[in-house]
Amino acid sequence: MITVDQIIHARWVITVEPDVPILPAHSIGITGGRIVAIVPTADWTLHVEADQEIDCRQHAVLPGFINTHAHAAMSLFRGMADDLPLMQWLEQKIWPAEARWVEAGFVRDGTRLAAYEMLRGGTTCFNDMYMFPDEAAAAATEIGIRAMVGMLVIGFPTAWAQDTREYLRKGQAVHDRYREHPFIHTAFAPHAPYTVDEGTLTTVAMLAEELDVPVHMHVHETAVEVANALQASGMRPLARLEQLGLLSPRLLAVHMTQLTPEEITHVARAGVSIAHCPESNLKLGSGIMPLTALLAAGANCALGTDGSASNNDLDMLSEMRCAALLAKGVSGDASVVPAATALQMATLNGARALGLEQEIGSIKVGKQADLIAIDFRDIRLSPVYDPVAQIVYAAHRDNVKEVWVAGRRVVQDGEVTQVDARQLLITATRWGELIRGWNPTY
Repeated sequence: MITVDQIIHARWVITVEPDVPILPAHSIGITGGRIVAIVPTADWTLHVEADQEIDCRQHAVLPGFINTHAHAAMSLFRGMADDLPLMQWLEQKIWPAEARWVEAGFVRDGTRLAAYEMLRGGTTCFNDMYMFPDEAAAAATEIGIRAMVGMLVIGFPTAWAQDTREYLRKGQAVHDRYREHPFIHTAFAPHAPYTVDEGTLTTVAMLAEELDVPVHMHVHETAVEVANALQASGMRPLARLEQLGLLSPRLLAVHMTQLTPEEITHVARAGVSIAHCPESNLKLGSGIMPLTALLAAGANCALGTDGSASNNDLDMLSEMRCAALLAKGVSGDASVVPAATALQMATLNGARALGLEQEIGSIKVGKQADLIAIDFRDIRLSPVYDPVAQIVYAAHRDNVKEVWVAGRRVVQDGEVTQVDARQLLITATRWGELIRGWNPTY
């Protein structure tokens, strides 16, 4: 008999562990923010004494989703520059708007807005790449979501830094500040091979080893990117990254829509993780990542939403469904990327990509209690033959009713507990009015 802080009774515990992926009618005991017991609900009182009982007997309880690629503060640019190809979208719309508006307050407010949306949809951890990572970390801490904030590096001045040396210096200061924080982690975030010079990328590879952190980068996002690289250097970007020492298990390569069969084999063997952002890639017309081939080669493929300016939401349930259906449609094979694989991409694979698989990503005794409960009382989810398939192919983010991060209940009955939603809406509306007043075409 053990005593726990709280016990959650579930209709199904979906562990995302390979040995027993689904446990019907089980309960999860939590103490000190960690999972300490998983027992049959029928006889839980024989094993556990709980200070608090939480009844989710009509819910599936599963690991929180892990969004492996986001630009959280860009929630304030949602819908601002739709229906444009990537480079036109960046150069004519996004970069000018960022140059005018992005500062510390913008990032804090935009990250608050994103964190609210992500928690409400079951995302308990996100991997961010943006300016002012200190403000993103502060907003995430305030709202109660786990985050990996990027030590951004890009080859032109922004409001955050004027040159690559300043980007590296300020990024490492953020790393030092949050080194021991339980919910905030850091990664180097060089924007892309075409925006960061070789000397800086070499430095990033060296520092990532020294600090033992991941490297998070857009790679092979479009055919134009690859063609321009070939014209400039005679090398494809992945070959250049390998030459610079970046093709390793530390690398989280985002998008990867343009890959040869040889590159697919090579990145899998190198241990590179890939963040698949299917909805953003489709919306920007950037291409389609060869997910089926990457999985077959043994690559660790996770899921990300990208930013709200190119998606236009931060909905991991939608990304799971899109990833699975897109793979089936492209391959002509309905059996590829089954529901269980899509769910693993959104949870355990994401944890592996961030180097956090010992802490989060599945339901296992000893791991952090980052959990969500999906309510199956919704008639849209009935009847139920396979709860995992139902989640991936039929559930919506409004079906997420409860969310815990390290055992702390941050969403209760569909309401985010640490956020004044009314004030958040006022703040977001105010930013929209300012930006639209500056440029009415937005």
